[in-house]
Amino acid sequence: MSVKPKKPARPGRLNAEDWAQAALDVIAEAGVGAVAVEPLARRLGVTKGSFYWHFPSRDALLQAALDRWEALEEEAVFGPLEAIEEPRERLRALFQMVAAEFTSHVIYSELLKALDHPTVAPVIGRVSQRRLDHLTVLFRQAGLAGSDATHRARLAYAAYVGFLQLNRQLPGTPKMQHEQFDAYVEHMMQTLIPAT
Repeated sequence: MSVKPKKPARPGRLNAEDWAQAALDVIAEAGVGAVAVEPLARRLGVTKGSFYWHFPSRDALLQAALDRWEALEEEAVFGPLEAIEEPRERLRALFQMVAAEFTSHVIYSELLKALDHPTVAPVIGRVSQRRLDHLTVLFRQAGLAGSDATHRARLAYAAYVGFLQLNRQLPGTPKMQHEQFDAYVEHMMQTLIPAT
Protein backbone atom coordinates (compact mmCIF):
# COMPACT_ATOMS: atom_id res chain seq x y z
CA MET A 1 0.00 0.00 0.00
CA SER A 2 2.98 2.23 0.40
CA VAL A 3 5.43 3.16 -2.32
CA LYS A 4 9.09 3.31 -1.27
CA PRO A 5 10.24 6.90 -0.82
CA LYS A 6 12.82 8.21 -3.23
CA LYS A 7 16.16 8.97 -1.63
CA PRO A 8 17.78 12.28 -2.50
CA ALA A 9 20.29 11.98 -5.33
CA ARG A 10 22.97 13.85 -3.36
CA PRO A 11 22.96 15.74 -0.07
CA GLY A 12 22.33 19.42 -0.75
CA ARG A 13 20.53 18.73 -4.05
CA LEU A 14 17.04 18.11 -2.78
CA ASN A 15 13.87 18.72 -4.71
CA ALA A 16 10.36 19.49 -3.47
CA GLU A 17 9.42 15.79 -3.50
CA ASP A 18 12.33 14.99 -1.16
CA TRP A 19 11.06 17.59 1.30
CA ALA A 20 7.48 16.31 0.97
CA GLN A 21 8.59 12.71 1.61
CA ALA A 22 10.63 13.78 4.63
CA ALA A 23 7.53 15.56 5.98
CA LEU A 24 5.51 12.34 5.49
CA ASP A 25 8.18 10.38 7.36
CA VAL A 26 7.91 12.84 10.27
CA ILE A 27 4.10 12.58 10.24
CA ALA A 28 4.41 8.79 10.49
CA GLU A 29 6.88 9.09 13.39
CA ALA A 30 5.44 11.95 15.41
CA GLY A 31 2.29 13.40 13.83
CA VAL A 32 1.37 16.50 11.84
CA GLY A 33 2.43 18.89 14.60
CA ALA A 34 6.03 17.66 14.37
CA VAL A 35 6.47 18.89 10.79
CA ALA A 36 8.79 21.87 11.16
CA VAL A 37 11.32 23.43 8.79
CA GLU A 38 14.47 23.50 10.95
CA PRO A 39 14.29 19.89 12.19
CA LEU A 40 13.52 18.70 8.65
CA ALA A 41 16.51 20.63 7.27
CA ARG A 42 18.75 19.02 9.92
CA ARG A 43 17.30 15.60 9.14
CA LEU A 44 18.00 16.09 5.43
CA GLY A 45 21.44 17.57 6.05
CA VAL A 46 20.73 20.91 4.37
CA THR A 47 20.07 24.51 5.33
CA LYS A 48 16.68 26.16 5.67
CA GLY A 49 17.50 28.00 2.44
CA SER A 50 16.94 24.76 0.55
CA PHE A 51 13.44 24.60 2.01
CA TYR A 52 12.58 28.18 1.01
CA TRP A 53 13.83 27.52 -2.51
CA HIS A 54 10.93 25.05 -2.89
CA PHE A 55 8.21 26.25 -0.49
CA PRO A 56 7.02 29.64 0.76
CA SER A 57 5.85 28.22 4.11
CA ARG A 58 5.44 25.19 6.35
CA ASP A 59 1.77 25.01 5.30
CA ALA A 60 2.82 24.77 1.64
CA LEU A 61 5.15 21.89 2.55
CA LEU A 62 2.41 20.15 4.49
CA GLN A 63 0.06 20.51 1.52
CA ALA A 64 2.71 19.08 -0.82
CA ALA A 65 3.32 16.16 1.55
CA LEU A 66 -0.39 15.38 1.79
CA ASP A 67 -0.81 15.69 -1.98
CA ARG A 68 2.06 13.22 -2.40
CA TRP A 69 0.53 10.80 0.11
CA GLU A 70 -2.88 11.05 -1.56
CA ALA A 71 -1.44 10.32 -5.03
CA LEU A 72 0.72 7.44 -3.80
CA GLU A 73 -2.22 5.98 -1.88
CA GLU A 74 -4.47 5.91 -4.91
CA GLU A 75 -1.79 4.31 -7.05
CA ALA A 76 -0.71 1.78 -4.41
CA VAL A 77 -4.19 0.72 -3.29
CA PHE A 78 -6.27 0.76 -6.44
CA GLY A 79 -3.66 0.25 -9.16
CA PRO A 80 -2.74 -3.40 -8.42
CA LEU A 81 -6.40 -4.43 -8.14
CA GLU A 82 -7.29 -3.44 -11.70
CA ALA A 83 -5.60 -6.56 -13.10
CA ILE A 84 -7.91 -8.88 -11.09
CA GLU A 85 -11.04 -9.58 -13.12
CA GLU A 86 -13.26 -11.50 -10.67
CA PRO A 87 -14.89 -9.01 -8.24
CA ARG A 88 -14.80 -11.26 -5.16
CA GLU A 89 -11.14 -12.04 -5.77
CA ARG A 90 -10.49 -8.31 -6.16
CA LEU A 91 -12.15 -7.73 -2.77
CA ARG A 92 -10.10 -10.53 -1.19
CA ALA A 93 -6.91 -9.02 -2.65
CA LEU A 94 -7.88 -5.60 -1.29
CA PHE A 95 -8.55 -6.98 2.21
CA GLN A 96 -5.25 -8.85 2.22
CA MET A 97 -3.37 -5.82 0.94
CA VAL A 98 -4.67 -3.46 3.61
CA ALA A 99 -4.22 -6.09 6.32
CA ALA A 100 -0.46 -5.83 5.96
CA GLU A 101 1.41 -3.30 8.11
CA PHE A 102 2.36 -0.31 5.98
CA THR A 103 3.71 3.12 6.77
CA SER A 104 0.67 4.39 4.93
CA HIS A 105 -1.60 3.10 7.71
CA VAL A 106 0.50 4.95 10.26
CA ILE A 107 0.30 8.17 8.27
CA TYR A 108 -3.46 7.77 7.83
CA SER A 109 -3.89 7.18 11.55
CA GLU A 110 -1.84 10.28 12.37
CA LEU A 111 -3.87 12.32 9.91
CA LEU A 112 -7.09 11.15 11.56
CA LYS A 113 -5.77 12.63 14.80
CA ALA A 114 -5.27 15.97 13.03
CA LEU A 115 -8.68 16.35 11.40
CA ASP A 116 -9.04 19.80 12.96
CA HIS A 117 -6.13 21.04 10.82
CA PRO A 118 -7.45 22.97 7.79
CA THR A 119 -4.95 21.34 5.41
CA VAL A 120 -5.56 17.79 6.65
CA ALA A 121 -9.37 17.69 6.73
CA PRO A 122 -10.02 18.08 2.98
CA VAL A 123 -7.38 15.49 2.07
CA ILE A 124 -8.80 12.92 4.49
CA GLY A 125 -12.28 13.75 3.20
CA ARG A 126 -11.27 13.11 -0.42
CA VAL A 127 -9.30 9.94 0.37
CA SER A 128 -12.08 8.49 2.51
CA GLN A 129 -14.77 9.30 -0.07
CA ARG A 130 -12.70 7.81 -2.88
CA ARG A 131 -12.11 4.64 -0.85
CA LEU A 132 -15.80 4.34 0.02
CA ASP A 133 -16.81 4.89 -3.61
CA HIS A 134 -14.32 2.27 -4.76
CA LEU A 135 -15.53 -0.24 -2.16
CA THR A 136 -19.14 0.40 -3.14
CA VAL A 137 -18.35 -0.32 -6.79
CA LEU A 138 -16.50 -3.50 -5.82
CA PHE A 139 -19.41 -4.73 -3.70
CA ARG A 140 -21.86 -3.96 -6.53
CA GLN A 141 -19.67 -5.87 -8.96
CA ALA A 142 -19.65 -8.74 -6.44
CA GLY A 143 -23.44 -8.93 -6.64
CA LEU A 144 -24.89 -6.61 -3.99
CA ALA A 145 -27.70 -4.21 -4.90
CA GLY A 146 -27.27 -0.41 -4.61
CA SER A 147 -27.93 0.39 -0.95
CA ASP A 148 -26.64 -3.00 0.22
CA ALA A 149 -23.34 -2.34 -1.55
CA THR A 150 -23.13 1.13 0.01
CA HIS A 151 -23.82 -0.22 3.50
CA ARG A 152 -21.32 -3.04 3.08
CA ALA A 153 -18.69 -0.55 1.87
CA ARG A 154 -19.26 1.63 4.95
CA LEU A 155 -19.08 -1.40 7.22
CA ALA A 156 -15.81 -2.57 5.63
CA TYR A 157 -14.29 0.91 5.84
CA ALA A 158 -15.45 1.37 9.43
CA ALA A 159 -13.79 -1.95 10.30
CA TYR A 160 -10.53 -0.71 8.74
CA VAL A 161 -10.57 2.66 10.53
CA GLY A 162 -11.69 1.06 13.80
CA PHE A 163 -8.90 -1.49 13.65
CA LEU A 164 -6.36 1.31 13.10
CA GLN A 165 -7.77 3.17 16.09
CA LEU A 166 -7.54 0.08 18.29
CA ASN A 167 -3.99 -0.71 17.28
CA ARG A 168 -2.50 2.77 17.10
CA GLN A 169 -4.42 5.05 19.40
CA LEU A 170 -5.72 3.06 22.35
CA PRO A 171 -2.98 2.28 24.84
CA GLY A 172 -3.08 -1.15 26.35
CA THR A 173 -4.95 -2.80 23.47
CA PRO A 174 -3.54 -6.31 23.27
CA LYS A 175 -1.72 -7.02 20.01
CA MET A 176 -2.80 -10.07 18.05
CA GLN A 177 -0.30 -12.78 17.30
CA HIS A 178 0.35 -13.42 13.60
CA GLU A 179 -1.96 -16.46 13.46
CA GLN A 180 -4.74 -14.60 15.30
CA PHE A 181 -4.47 -11.67 12.93
CA ASP A 182 -4.60 -13.93 9.87
CA ALA A 183 -7.70 -15.61 11.31
CA TYR A 184 -9.26 -12.17 11.96
CA VAL A 185 -8.62 -11.07 8.36
CA GLU A 186 -10.07 -14.33 7.03
CA HIS A 187 -13.15 -13.86 9.23
CA MET A 188 -13.58 -10.30 7.94
CA MET A 189 -13.40 -11.51 4.36
CA GLN A 190 -15.91 -14.32 4.95
CA THR A 191 -18.23 -11.90 6.75
CA LEU A 192 -18.08 -8.98 4.32
CA ILE A 193 -17.48 -10.48 0.87
CA PRO A 194 -20.72 -11.80 -0.66
CA ALA A 195 -20.84 -15.53 -1.30
CA THR A 196 -20.96 -16.72 -4.88
